[in-house]
Amino acid sequence: MAAAGALAGAAALVALAAGVLGAAYGAGDGPRDGDRHGPVAGTGGAVPSGGVPLLGGPPGGARSGGVQPSDASPLADGDLFSGSGEDRFSGSGGAPTGGEGVALRAYGRFTPPGSFVPSTALTYDRALVPAGAWIVVEQSTERSGTVVRARVGGLRPGHAFGAHVHTAPCDADPAGAGPHYQHRPAPGADPANELWLDFTADAAGEGNAETRHDRGLRRGGAQSVVLHAEQGGAGTRVACFTVPFGGYGAP
Repeated sequence: MAAAGALAGAAALVALAAGVLGAAYGAGDGPRDGDRHGPVAGTGGAVPSGGVPLLGGPPGGARSGGVQPSDASPLADGDLFSGSGEDRFSGSGGAPTGGEGVALRAYGRFTPPGSFVPSTALTYDRALVPAGAWIVVEQSTERSGTVVRARVGGLRPGHAFGAHVHTAPCDADPAGAGPHYQHRPAPGADPANELWLDFTADAAGEGNAETRHDRGLRRGGAQSVVLHAEQGGAGTRVACFTVPFGGYGAP
């Protein structure tokens, strides 16, 4: 009887311990709809995603940048994905197969270089791109090609901005974003060989642009969108947004 009582007591302790662990770690529950990696305001991150509907504006409360699945609803206040600068979604390792593709939506609010709260979006000219202005960039790459869209707000109304995809992340030095991303290396700027997103801000300081190409992007070859003071192939760099564009193959 004493042995049986001891066994029963041990079983109860095991059951209690299992219950505590289950409560702490959600035993028996897998990932659920809406589960997201730890929300961390002020950090960028990346996750794979599905279709790419164009956003009407930045998610409420977004402060400094992030990436969300493009088939999800807009993020709630401060609901940004955590991740380091190396934690970027880059598509598959080779040529896409049936049903494979790359899709992302990145957003940010512009701040001057060296701001207390770091941002993936930097303004170099606060008269044209005030601190707090926002940008959303989307990419969709499938077998048929690549679509890149940009939408911005809070800019100087009526100004005609140049915008291009560049080869390096943004830096406190505007030149740090490198040259235009090119499909094939060439000496001159050419919208057919590059990703141009020129736009004119409306009376509310908002604008949008889209570029389509019948090819994918090289892995790691496209890393930012730079806004210029003038439209066309060159111009003063007034703002920059680091974007983890996805791609295939070697850079």
